[in-house]
Amino acid sequence: MTVKRALLLAVATALLVAGCSGGGNESASSESTTAPAETKAVQVYFLCDGKVWPVSREVEGSSVASAALGELGRGPTDEETSDLGMSSALPTGGAQLDSISILDGIARYGSSAKLSTEGLAQVVYTLTQFPEVRKVEVDGMSYTRAAFEELTPAILVESPLPFEKVTSPLRVTGTANTFEATFQYELFGPDATIVAKNFVTATSGTGTRGTFDFTFPFEIAEDGLGKLVVFELSAENGSRINEVEIPLRMEK
Repeated sequence: MTVKRALLLAVATALLVAGCSGGGNESASSESTTAPAETKAVQVYFLCDGKVWPVSREVEGSSVASAALGELGRGPTDEETSDLGMSSALPTGGAQLDSISILDGIARYGSSAKLSTEGLAQVVYTLTQFPEVRKVEVDGMSYTRAAFEELTPAILVESPLPFEKVTSPLRVTGTANTFEATFQYELFGPDATIVAKNFVTATSGTGTRGTFDFTFPFEIAEDGLGKLVVFELSAENGSRINEVEIPLRMEK
């Protein structure tokens, strides 16, 4: 009788342990895992030599426009300041965004700080990169990029962006307002030699900003930091004008 009770006790203990163990595994397997937040690359427009110039940022969340403005408010990175000479005309601590709403192609932007013309240009360029935004309304005034032509480089490259990784063939897009709509480009490899060059014709020029979109192949011996240089040739003496350099991380 004692042996039988001992066996029953052993079986009951084993079942109890198995039950606890099984419950633990079920609990662990039922724990929800948080998927990594989805990110999206956006353009943020700072200033370089007094003109708007885009850099890339990764943002999270459903409100991408607000997130882009948040990155704009943080200002350029140390690398962008030291290597590219970038700055921002927005108030210290950012644009101090109070509200933003997008409806019927208009982004209504509210800020507790008074923006300078340069700061306003940064905000308008950053918001109008999104297809759903045709213009930006601030304090009852509506703006498009055309309102800031004097603050826009003659050749504005919007892709590739500074320090972006690129491979062959390289696609280049942006806008330009140059004499007879033409400009030149040179691509320098990591060894500082020119690996590609040619001229480009935008959709319009000579007082009217047009768009450009061109692609070309290149070959490099090794990966490293190169640069894309765009410039216009002066109609007066053939010298380089409106020159811009964009550092790129080039890969074979």
